[in-house]
Amino acid sequence: MDKPYYVYLLRCTDGSLYAGITTDVERRFTEHLEGRAKGAKYTKTHTPKEVAAVWQVGNRSMASKIEWRVKHLTKAQKETLCKEPERLSEFVRMEET
Repeated sequence: MDKPYYVYLLRCTDGSLYAGITTDVERRFTEHLEGRAKGAKYTKTHTPKEVAAVWQVGNRSMASKIEWRVKHLTKAQKETLCKEPERLSEFVRMEET
C-alpha cells in the first residue's frame, strides 16, 4: 500500500504562509528549517516557524492538485484554514479530476 500524502501550510517568521506536500510532515519541516538542498527555495529566504495546518489526502496526484489550489488562495483564506483546517473542502475541490 502507498504511503499517504499530506498537504501542509507552514507559517514563516515574517508571517507569510508556505504550502507544500509530503509523505512525512515532521521530516519535511526539518528539511525546511535546515535549509537542505531538498528544502524549498521559498523557505530558504522565509524561515519557517511552525506547521500551521496539515491535511492527509489520498495520493500524490490529489495532494499536488490541492497544494496548487491552496497556493492560489488569498492570505486571508489561508489564515482561515490555519484556524479551521476542517474547512479545506470549502476552499478547494477535494474530488480527483
